[in-house]
Amino acid sequence: MSRLRYLTSKIAQEIDEELMNASGAFSLDQLMELAGLACAQTLATVYDREKFRKVLVCCGPGNQGGDGLVAARHLAMFGYEPTVYLPKPGSKEIYKRLQQQCTNCAIPTISTNDELKRQLQPDKSDCILDAIFGFSFKPPVRAPFDEVLPLLNNSRLPIVSVDIPSGWDVEKGPVELKTNEGTTVGDGLNADVLISLTAPKEGVKSFKGRHFLGGRFVPKLLDLCRTLEPGAQSHFLRTHVLDFLDDLDLEDSEREDLVSSLKSTQKRWAKYPRTDFAQRKYEITELVYRLSKTSKLALPSDVE
Repeated sequence: MSRLRYLTSKIAQEIDEELMNASGAFSLDQLMELAGLACAQTLATVYDREKFRKVLVCCGPGNQGGDGLVAARHLAMFGYEPTVYLPKPGSKEIYKRLQQQCTNCAIPTISTNDELKRQLQPDKSDCILDAIFGFSFKPPVRAPFDEVLPLLNNSRLPIVSVDIPSGWDVEKGPVELKTNEGTTVGDGLNADVLISLTAPKEGVKSFKGRHFLGGRFVPKLLDLCRTLEPGAQSHFLRTHVLDFLDDLDLEDSEREDLVSSLKSTQKRWAKYPRTDFAQRKYEITELVYRLSKTSKLALPSDVE
């Protein structure tokens, strides 16, 4: 079993960028759809719809909020009754489309804190999906969320957080939060369940609730680019990539060219074991790109 790895904010951002460049070949829509589906499945796994049918989905204005809107749509399809709290809608076109999709599914949306207070009553909501702040969050907490976080904590409703509990530092975990005026508003949400996307972030090492890993859409070959150990890289290239080549619909000349590139890469790493990590990453990514350009198959997913 592989050792669980934790990501810094910088590395998490780099992985997102790599997934959406020529090597990863994902679109933002695809990543949000996969992430939002994973969030909905996690909530449905922990909180049965017969007892927790009414779900309050709290969305921020960024990509995290987009994941929440996708999750709300899937929860409705699962038989739940979601309500979206959306005080600051995102301005991007993709966000507007996700909002319209929720409207098309007859999912109600609220936007004011007074509406939120009413929705937090026990007869209105059974649990909360927190999709407010993501791994790029930096304090201070601005309005209206300076009031929202304490309201959610004080509701005593079970909370499922997406990627990291809103308000937590992505690398340090729960820290004292202040507003622009210097008022302390706690240390972030007290989540009961966490769904980490791609990989857990450094700041959730201290999380004590039930922890799920979802959105595992990083291909093995791209994931390998972040493995520092030369031996692990060489072993993967020697075994998995050669096996992968056998499954591709390649002309003999194309296959010979790729095998030649693979063997020369192995020899170079054996001769210079201290090769700069950035150079290793570039070489593997380039090989992955060439494989994906010639393949009629999707790259293998990191699902175990």
